[in-house]
Amino acid sequence: MLSKFLDPKNDYAFKRIFASARNKDILIHFLNDTILFKNHGRIVDVQILKTDLDPETASKKISIVDILCTDQNGNIYIVEMQVAKEKGFEKRAQYYASKAYVSQANAGGEYHDLKEVIFLAIVDFVMFPDKKAYKSDHVILDRENYDHDLKDFSFTFLELPKFNKDVDHLTTMLDKWAYFFKHADETKEEDLDKIIGDDQIIGRAFKELNRFSWNDEELRTYDQEDKYERIHRAIMAQQFDEGHAKGKLEAMLAIAKTLRKQGIETSIIQDATGLSKEKIENLNFSDHGLNA
Repeated sequence: MLSKFLDPKNDYAFKRIFASARNKDILIHFLNDTILFKNHGRIVDVQILKTDLDPETASKKISIVDILCTDQNGNIYIVEMQVAKEKGFEKRAQYYASKAYVSQANAGGEYHDLKEVIFLAIVDFVMFPDKKAYKSDHVILDRENYDHDLKDFSFTFLELPKFNKDVDHLTTMLDKWAYFFKHADETKEEDLDKIIGDDQIIGRAFKELNRFSWNDEELRTYDQEDKYERIHRAIMAQQFDEGHAKGKLEAMLAIAKTLRKQGIETSIIQDATGLSKEKIENLNFSDHGLNA
């Protein structure tokens, strides 16, 4: 049965909800529900910015973030949805934060005027195996007395695989957002009241995911993004292979096998792997390995 709601982890859907000017109150609500503020008040307004932190490398897709915005005090927020398990993602988070911090000086600001950079990521994999909680907050502390003297960087991660509450046990707004990201595309209409309660903002987030309010072009874009995300997941999974190092051809064949099983078109697999149409179509999906 076709689900009424689409998946907010899809890049196109995620940006439709959180990165559009008409929905900036949803973004504000989500940030206030998720980030731990100590030195300034809650966010009351945001300005959504262009996401290319470094134009020279933007075309290489190594310096583009999902959402970049500032609050009423000029503090900078980077929000990332990461579905594929990526080696060194915590380093990429710090790289993005540092680029955003440095960009303020590049714009002519003085050092003492630099504003905070807050990095928030929703990840669909386990980043910190030794941590039980699905949310973790990271700041710079003095090693001796844990004083928080260097206040301009903070990092928050929501690890969705660690979230295991069902719809009847959502006790906080953070729980509701985690449930939204993890289960929206399988949520039933009769469960909405339990999730939304008195909070109309998260209700609007669900409304944005109602596939029956999307036109054909929007749904095609969503489906195309879903295909590319599955390709990216397959490539990242191959790179995360803990076994023997594989040659490039064998790695591409393994990726092609995964994508074919998911029903991805041959032409798209060709673009992703560089393999010929014949080689892709002649893959042998035996339980004993790949043959081509």
